Amino acid sequence: MSKQYTGWLAIFAVASLLAACKTTSISKPPVVTPLVVAPAAPVTPLPPIFTASKWDTLPDWATLDLTPSWSALLQSCRVLKNKPQWQAVCVGAEGVAKNDNQAQRAFYEDKMQPYQIMNPDGSELGTITGYYEPLLKGSRFKSERFKYPLYGVPDDMLEIDLGDVYPQLKGQRLRGRLSGKKVLPYYKRAEIDAGTEGLKGRELFWVDNAVELFFLQIQGSGRIELVDGRQIKVGYADQNGQPYVSIGRKLVEMGEMKLEEASMQSIKAWGEKNPTKLTALLEQNPSYVFFRELPDNLSAPLGALGVPLTNEYSIAVDPKSIPLGAPVYLATTHPNSSAPLNRLMLAQDTGGAIRGAVRADFFWGFGDKAASQAGRMKQQGRMWVFFPKGAEPAQPAMPPLNKF
Repeated sequence: MSKQYTGWLAIFAVASLLAACKTTSISKPPVVTPLVVAPAAPVTPLPPIFTASKWDTLPDWATLDLTPSWSALLQSCRVLKNKPQWQAVCVGAEGVAKNDNQAQRAFYEDKMQPYQIMNPDGSELGTITGYYEPLLKGSRFKSERFKYPLYGVPDDMLEIDLGDVYPQLKGQRLRGRLSGKKVLPYYKRAEIDAGTEGLKGRELFWVDNAVELFFLQIQGSGRIELVDGRQIKVGYADQNGQPYVSIGRKLVEMGEMKLEEASMQSIKAWGEKNPTKLTALLEQNPSYVFFRELPDNLSAPLGALGVPLTNEYSIAVDPKSIPLGAPVYLATTHPNSSAPLNRLMLAQDTGGAIRGAVRADFFWGFGDKAASQAGRMKQQGRMWVFFPKGAEPAQPAMPPLNKF
């Protein structure tokens, strides 16, 4: 699920091209105000710092049970095996027994090299949050009970590749819409909730709870339980291109709760106590996610890598910092606790709020326990990315760090 909002300067250049394509005759030359664009490249975030590390610097590496994460590695290899630098790793992984912890540790140490990822300022700590697969009650038809729409991708939303205007921004995309001959940003959450023409007929389901629908968009995937008991899996399809804004932080700014109290559970509780203020709060986040139905036979939600996630062993990362599919050693603590949580994870997903080098979203799975863990998790953590030997990070690495 990768969602990027960069800025709208390039849109106007694209808009002029679209307008030219649609115009067959002009009776009078239009007056055009030249758009002066500075020759300098757009400002981009600083890259992360990768520090080559020794295996014994990873907390609990020598004693950790690696076998629960092995199936997640094999899932990553379904994609990574097509990349030359990963082929030897993925071919070798097929010959390692899934229950042989010692063989798996030897495999990693023989085939890969850990690099601690650090923030551009040299700091090593970052925020580790959690997410899960929620269950919503819904119907395919609108009713008095089921009145909140879960939308598929709208027909009138444009996808604009900034690389067409700025080659250095290849792969970065914006979402927009046509208004006459102008290209404008796509509608914000408040406008979508009010009803827009392009979304009519795009309702996949109708659900009974606006807050649960909001958090489904944050999680990126979930299940809809119909009246007859059937559960339909839904997953991220696209996003409106607007920036993500944390409503928890908004509640803190409003003085409704303290920062350390902000969690999914506390936000839901606030909404139940303040129903007349709820809509205005949700609309503080202009970002909006559109969904698609997923096959019933999927074992778990699909991550941005395109493979099913593994409960408690998949994480969402910023793909500009960490390559999707890579093993990532995570050293953090359990939700609302100081108890260590050291675990080998696989970077298999992305998220609109997951930005930066030392930043991860821990996938807890499906069910009430997963929801509880995910909603309470906001810990500090360190991370090491495993690269195949001979395929080190593109950025020159610092000398080995031996401070642990």
